[in-house]
Amino acid sequence: MGSRSEFRRAVVSAIEKGRGIRYMFVRMSKFRSWFPIVFAVFFVGCATTKIDWNSRIGSYTFDEAVSELGVPERQATLSDGSVVAEWLTGRGGAYGHTHYSPGWRFQTYDIYEMPDQYLRLVFGPDKTLARAGNFSR
Repeated sequence: MGSRSEFRRAVVSAIEKGRGIRYMFVRMSKFRSWFPIVFAVFFVGCATTKIDWNSRIGSYTFDEAVSELGVPERQATLSDGSVVAEWLTGRGGAYGHTHYSPGWRFQTYDIYEMPDQYLRLVFGPDKTLARAGNFSR
């Protein structure tokens, strides 16, 4: 069965002969045997590890942060020599939804906005991590 039309013809033929449900379960048994493997690979491949920033306080340096996270989007050096840096971790967005029913003379449009997500790391004068936090803007 190389094409969809051949598959459709086979299913219609099986249904006409009264074997429709059984035929489909036999055909799906191949898929059912592969499904757990595909499911596991998908979720293992999509898994991300969440960084515990509190465990890095006092030992994580600004140079390590730049090499791991890239150049910060914003950075400021304070008068005491501390560095405050912010990295964009998730881009926000917006989507809309229209409410309309036939016969109504008006419709509504709702807009939902999600803010950008940032990681703010504060490094002390010795350039080691002093504080970490996430925020939205």
